[in-house]
Amino acid sequence: MPARIIVLEGDETGQELLEQSLRLLDPQVIGLDLELEHYDLSLENRRRTRNEVVEAAAQAMKEARFGLKAATITPEGKDDVGSPNRILREAIDGKVIIRTGRRIPGVTPVAGVHYPIAVVRMAVGDAYGAKQWRETEADGDEIAFRTERISRSVCRAVAEFSFRTAQRIHGRVYGGPKWTVSPIYEGMLKEEMDEASERHPDIPYSPVLIDATYAGLISGGADAPLVIPALNRDGDCLSDLVMPMFGSIAGAESVLLAFNDDDDEYEPRAVMAEAPHGTAPALMGKDIANPMAMILATAALLHYAEELGFQGADSASRAIYESVLEATATGVRTPDLGGHASTSEFTSETIARVRTKLDIWGSL
Repeated sequence: MPARIIVLEGDETGQELLEQSLRLLDPQVIGLDLELEHYDLSLENRRRTRNEVVEAAAQAMKEARFGLKAATITPEGKDDVGSPNRILREAIDGKVIIRTGRRIPGVTPVAGVHYPIAVVRMAVGDAYGAKQWRETEADGDEIAFRTERISRSVCRAVAEFSFRTAQRIHGRVYGGPKWTVSPIYEGMLKEEMDEASERHPDIPYSPVLIDATYAGLISGGADAPLVIPALNRDGDCLSDLVMPMFGSIAGAESVLLAFNDDDDEYEPRAVMAEAPHGTAPALMGKDIANPMAMILATAALLHYAEELGFQGADSASRAIYESVLEATATGVRTPDLGGHASTSEFTSETIARVRTKLDIWGSL
């Protein structure tokens, strides 16, 4: 029975890079029986359907369990269709987003960072979707308000998944929110981090305020693999710092995870993988954008497909991960990494390496 993957199409260069990543899912490349179901999440179609297409895609993803998403435009107008990511995350009850920066062979990282850094952030709540309004005071000054909320269940998922990730990559849990300034609100995540540490006494744990976390990342704190639990907005900002430290924001994937209810094992119930970067309109149609993040998102999705019972997917996942990094190591790089390869050339090189690996592994 084929694995069903919901393909969430996007905008501008985001759509172009999605199409490149789908080349890796060709059965003639990875040898897997996949059923790809497409939903058009372009800004034009979201406006035309008033986000009904986003809601339909979310329902399909809940049923299929797997989604691969292109970068999409989030319009600025308050009366416009808003962010499809927020709708998708809330609709599938996503709790955790994980983005892992890793060294790209042949590319010199910033601040001597060589070990992986995984940012594990809240998928919902906090500043995203908060109620906002403005009032004018008697003296004529205008005041803006925002009512944010986080839940203990999401805090617990972020903390627990952080420690499990640290165990898997032989790293330490580092960082945290600004719990000293906001002991009630941000302190909730810190409480869950502390409790997770008690459940995982063998995992090194270094709780650090968010501002000190930023400073530590660029001044030697990343002296081992790190996992950083974060609030939604903090994690969003951290990701945009961590990814370029390894050479490019296009060098890592982003994975949204929803878990089974009341499951202490935190087994994924639905997974959506995407690139963490935007739609890069200036690069549209030029065949020079870096497809690494979307290709790695494909690899990540296949890894979780194996975890959820789709046999053979993890071998394809590993072949893709290795092939992407090997290609950069041998000098096949797009301009953002100092190379001369086009988007399609990099993808073709990765595909050739994947085919070779799977062929050799099959013979052994």
